[in-house]
Order: sequence, then structure tokens, then C-alpha cells
Amino acid sequence: METVLVREYRAEVIECVHSGHIAIVGEGGQLKGYAGDPGFVSFTRSAAKPLQAIPGIRGGIAEHYQLSQAEIALMTASHCGESYHISALESISSKIGIGEGTMICATSYPLDRNSRVHAIRGLGKRKLYHNCSGKHLGMLSYSKLKGLPLEEYAGPEHPVQREIIDTIAYMADVIPESIRLGTDGCGLPVFALPLTALAGAYLKLACPGLIGDHATRKAVTTITAAMTAHPEMVSGYGRLDSILLEDENIIAKGGFKGVYCFGLRRERLGIAFKILDGSEEEWGLIVHRILKQIGYSNGNTLEKLSAAFSGNIYNDGGTKVGLAAAEFQLEII
Repeated sequence: METVLVREYRAEVIECVHSGHIAIVGEGGQLKGYAGDPGFVSFTRSAAKPLQAIPGIRGGIAEHYQLSQAEIALMTASHCGESYHISALESISSKIGIGEGTMICATSYPLDRNSRVHAIRGLGKRKLYHNCSGKHLGMLSYSKLKGLPLEEYAGPEHPVQREIIDTIAYMADVIPESIRLGTDGCGLPVFALPLTALAGAYLKLACPGLIGDHATRKAVTTITAAMTAHPEMVSGYGRLDSILLEDENIIAKGGFKGVYCFGLRRERLGIAFKILDGSEEEWGLIVHRILKQIGYSNGNTLEKLSAAFSGNIYNDGGTKVGLAAAEFQLEII
């Protein structure tokens, strides 16, 4: 039941077709729009990071370790390893008293090109350069605060991981047993959910007033305020997450292998989509077309998306040689 989301043309010949699914939900999980199969089950990958941060913030790590808003935002991040990311990560590590060697994520080079060159010429790979390192430090800090074993923090049966699963189930309005688990690229558990459920969780991230539990609602408000205040920490300047988070009406986060989620505060909508071939280059085009089709009113955000994700395809010499275009039509309910 997948639908074509984006077609790529070179010399007016179709070269690539990216298919997938989109779900748009309103309050109570009511389906408001879709393309393809809105119930398609997808792994969350890094789109789960704002949800994974909830137990630790709810449990008091921000106050106990005196974390700044920028440091909280990093716990939701797929950061690029730029200097300001690393400085904040080193600050978290110092505040919680846990070295980067305790994290199970692999040593990496930064995703940012200039930072990667600097690292190659310098000290080489580090675990802090891994784009998921903020998430790991958040879980380790919560484990330490609770007096739980740090060496087992990534196991699916660890109490922190069980609390994360229960929290995601609560936010997505599903039972914990329905969430299928895998292992993410960074070694932590990853969660398979229907797109409608994931969209519903993002609606609650955008609109914490919909969350019944006071402590969870307060934690979500803290996390999303940090993301809005420091969008550059969630990914990096000029990346889709940061561009959307510059709009105070939007909470957004992408995940590897083509999954992307965002919530709209004024419209009270949660949106999740999955590109089946796992590509990410088309995210901006798809988000822009969704916003246009639902009549999104912030023209500044639409202009930023158009400028950053024009769809133009260039060769290695900078000559325009093709075009990618989002071509789906939402079914609005």
C-alpha cells in the first residue's frame, strides 16, 4: 500500500523513485490525513530520542546535575560533532562524573565535514563524536542517580530501559508488550511502532497539555523547551531538525533509515512518515509538501525549507543536472 513520495529526474528521465507512508493524527489518535498505509510499523531510530529523554528528566537529572538547556537538548540529539556540541558533551560528562569510555556507542568521527577533518588531523575518533552520545550520557546519568549498574545500562531489561519502553508506550497510547524491540546502531534498544502511534507521541511532545500524568507533562515541557531554545544542539545549523525547531510551533526529530516525525502546536497535529528505501535526502521536500497541503500558515518556515531543500540535483562540478520533486497527495480526513 505504499505510495510514491518523491521522484528524482535527470535530463527529464526518472532516475529514482522513493516510496513510503505518511500518518497525520489529531487528539485522541484520530487519523486526520495519510498517504500510503498510516498504520505501517516502522522502527523509530533516532526519532525516539526526545521520548527516551523523558524518564531521566522526569527523575530529576537536570536539577541534580545542574544541566543547562543546551545540555538537555543534546540528550535528544543526533548531533554533528561540531565544537559547540563537543564542549557541551564534555560539560555533561564532567557534571555527572562519567567518562565517555563508559558509553557503549562506538568511537566515531564527527558527521560535520570540517569537524571530521579536524578530528582526523588531531586525536582521531572519540565516543563523544558519535551522534547519539548525548542520549547515552542522559541514560547513564539517570542510572547513576538511581544507583543502578552503569555497565548494563543498554540492556533491554535494565530498569532505565524498561522505564523508557513504558514511557514510549504511554506517550504513543499503545501497550508496552505491543512494541517490538531491536538493537539500534548505537547499541541501545530501538522500538517498532505504527506510524499513527509515533505521530500521536509527537502530538503530545508538541502539546504537553494532552499528557495526563503531571510529572511526564512537566518533563516533556522541559525537554521541548530546550529543543526550541537550542535547535542547533539537536542536529546542527542548516539541518532539517534545526530549521523546523527554529519555528516555535514545531517539535521535530528524524531517525536513520528514512523515518521522520514532527508535531504542530497550534494545529494540534502529530505527523510521522517513513521512506521505505531508508533515504534521508528527501525529508525536507516531504515535510515542505505536507505543510503546504495542510495549509500551514508560517510562511517564513516554508521559505526556509524551500531555500534549504530546493530539490535541485547538481553534479560534482556544481552544474544543475536534475530535480527531485515530492509528488504525493495527502488524503485529508
